[in-house]
Amino acid sequence: MFEGRNGMSKEKIEDIGENHIATSAKTPLRADAFELSDDEKIAKIQENVKAILLTLGMDLNDDSISGTPRRVAKAYVKEIFAGLNPKNMPKASTFDNNYKYGEMLVEKNIIVYSTCEHHLLPIVGRAHVAYISNGKVIGLSKMNRIVNHFSKRPQVQERLTMQVVQAMQKALGTKDVACVIDAKHLCVNSRGIKDIESSTVTAEYGGKFKDKEVRREFLDFIRMDTDFD
Repeated sequence: MFEGRNGMSKEKIEDIGENHIATSAKTPLRADAFELSDDEKIAKIQENVKAILLTLGMDLNDDSISGTPRRVAKAYVKEIFAGLNPKNMPKASTFDNNYKYGEMLVEKNIIVYSTCEHHLLPIVGRAHVAYISNGKVIGLSKMNRIVNHFSKRPQVQERLTMQVVQAMQKALGTKDVACVIDAKHLCVNSRGIKDIESSTVTAEYGGKFKDKEVRREFLDFIRMDTDFD
């Protein structure tokens, strides 16, 4: 009988993937994940993508698809999964809160482009991130960049939400951080149940955001109409 690394049966592993269940709050990386250079990874992935396309019966002599293996490999390493490499973590510069702003700051509608780790299909949605200063503030664009960094890897939405909050907490030196993500999973929308209308909402609340009134204020900000057209 087939068993995975943790002693789980093939059926159990398949069930976890079909139901989009995470097994770890951390991205499951091997110890040797970064021993190969980006160029070496691209070369290896290129050959593997080529093998997949050939197995599917594609004619790689056709000009339209002949360059696909390298294009996919470059996109995986340099773009779609670039967030796996800690070297690409954005520098989260913080500044003293000299103007003594003591209320909640919310950066809403941050675009999320990620990839479901179970079927390697896109996750597309929006993240809403908030914090209450504990003496430090962070540049607004850095909040977007943190979301983008953790999105660019094979992901589970629950983990992504937690990782964004943890990174913000570390940068700001406060537990008072929250994140809500609302996203569509193409592994649900385009295969399996093929439900094109459903989306998934996840939330992580830290510190003061565990208080019902503070959390309600945050959720009210998210619903606020900010269409300036």
